[in-house]
Amino acid sequence: MSGLLVLDPAIERHVGFNDALHPDRAWIRMLRFAVGVFVLIALGQKTYDATQPGNDVDVFQLYSEFTVQSNFVLGLVLIASAVRPRSRLPGWWDHVFGALVFYLVMTGIIYAVLVAPPGEPWWSWDMYWPQLAHHRLAPLFVALDWLLVTKTVRGKWWRPLLWLGYPVAFLVFSWGRGAIDGWYVYDFLDPTLDGGWAAALATTAQVLVAFLVVSVLVHFTGNRRCALAAGRERRQAPDRTVA
Repeated sequence: MSGLLVLDPAIERHVGFNDALHPDRAWIRMLRFAVGVFVLIALGQKTYDATQPGNDVDVFQLYSEFTVQSNFVLGLVLIASAVRPRSRLPGWWDHVFGALVFYLVMTGIIYAVLVAPPGEPWWSWDMYWPQLAHHRLAPLFVALDWLLVTKTVRGKWWRPLLWLGYPVAFLVFSWGRGAIDGWYVYDFLDPTLDGGWAAALATTAQVLVAFLVVSVLVHFTGNRRCALAAGRERRQAPDRTVA
């Protein structure tokens, strides 16, 4: 693909730099497609393994995991971003992508801090390969994509609060499900373990604070990346500023 590529709102600053990192560049689309397919293949492997005797979780439990849900949607979004030009995707697409960046970054952090087996270094890539895809590769890839690939659609200040809707709904679902069948998707949500509800609520509160902080950081870095391409917010087309 040659020549300058367009975005709506238009690129107005650092044109050469931003054109080189335009989301419609072939190499960016190929990377997104490859990672999206890899994430979904890893999910297929996890699904198959969940059907085998002696596995820790069954298929329904597997798809109750935040990691699995967010990676499943991410795989589809990366593939859609690869096969469709940015101009053919809706104006809110970058906000959905930002939400997934937020969810995947939190997936990597929570795995490293609360879920990883004892003694596993947070920097380790020596693990069951679907876990590596979902807890290491996907978070790292989308974070770099969010920071580097050109975007011009800003989010409003309340975008992080909108992004928090899914984690809060997931939390309610997880506790409701656990109350019904006694299975909690993550140990730190389980009030039947040592410490009871006090420990579960204390850890959950810390996790929610981390979610809020990371959501604001993802929102802020996304808008800063927009500023490198589109300049000040007043230059945006009004119908592309929805969050």
